[in-house]
Amino acid sequence: MGTEAAQGRERLEVALDSRLPELLAEVRDLLADGMPEYAAFLDHNPHGMREAAELFIHRLLDMAEHGRSVSRDDHLEGAQTIQLVFEQIGRRQWQAGEDLTRLLTAYQLGARTAWRHVSATALALEVRPDVLAALAEAVFDFINQLSSASARGYVLEQREDASARERSREELAELLLSDRSGMNAIREAAARANWPLPATGAVVLVDATTEVARRVLSHVDAGSLPVRHEQLSGAIVPDPGPSSRRDQLRRALRGTNAVVGHTVPLEHLPRSVAIAQIAVRLKQQGILTDDPVFVDEHLDTIIVHRDELLVGFLRDQLLAPLDDLPAGARARLIETLTAWLRHMGDRTAIAEELHIHPQTVRYRVAQLRERFGDQLDSPRSRARLFLALVWPVR
Repeated sequence: MGTEAAQGRERLEVALDSRLPELLAEVRDLLADGMPEYAAFLDHNPHGMREAAELFIHRLLDMAEHGRSVSRDDHLEGAQTIQLVFEQIGRRQWQAGEDLTRLLTAYQLGARTAWRHVSATALALEVRPDVLAALAEAVFDFINQLSSASARGYVLEQREDASARERSREELAELLLSDRSGMNAIREAAARANWPLPATGAVVLVDATTEVARRVLSHVDAGSLPVRHEQLSGAIVPDPGPSSRRDQLRRALRGTNAVVGHTVPLEHLPRSVAIAQIAVRLKQQGILTDDPVFVDEHLDTIIVHRDELLVGFLRDQLLAPLDDLPAGARARLIETLTAWLRHMGDRTAIAEELHIHPQTVRYRVAQLRERFGDQLDSPRSRARLFLALVWPVR
């Protein structure tokens, strides 16, 4: 840079520095009308804003002289500081729940005000037209850089906030499904997750390997908690008891092969999810076929199948009178006994179900009475046979 150019830059820099108080005051007054919180920020940070404005002037002259990507070494650190400051302003904008557009509008207002002062100063000093044009470009280019820095900070804070909230919600779900968690710990976790504790809840379990289930589950309820617990995937839905909420869940989950646990107070969720897991297994085996399955509509079947080994033992014990028969004859009598229990001894209904003649039914029932004796007339024995034979039939 020549001596004359250097002197011209120095005169412009001194003149702009001297106008900074007036510039900041004008910006503050303009903001006071529609954006009083930003005006208050200027009032509460006079020294910081004066320092930032000085850096702005120096950076502006660097950009006008060398272009946006080049800066004098002694101002490079200051330029980076400005970027970080305005990125932090964007973060605070998100934290305060404010819209980014309002902040960017304030920047544009500040840019127009700054240009009026810069251009008036430059014209008073009779700078060359090319320098004036470079200053104009630098002003708005710099404001765009600051806007981008704040937008970047806003988005980063939004993402980090969403990630932290999601982690807090997952931790809360784990606590709710753990039978070792006290309500004090749950209340603290709910406060961190910003999740109002409902009086009751239900667990929805899905097959997370299917894309449709993941997609539908994410829209079941904005107030739901994600569940990723011991190979489980789903959500904890707050207060799903009313029939309207049940209908909503039924529509939302149709086609996902989901299981909806019964509605319980929050402290009973660990036991509830264990029962829902049994329902998932029964659905996979084809015993429960609803889509979705509501556990409280099938508690009897779930109770019977809670321990298949025990049901198998009971079946083997009760059918022992048929053990000496050939496999085919044994299967036919078990089939007839099951239909007899289901239709309460109605031979016509049994014959229609099994597609056999009523006389064949009479003959087989006589065989059953020979082998089971008084058991077929005992209410308790019939109940045990019903439990062992009728419920397990798919």
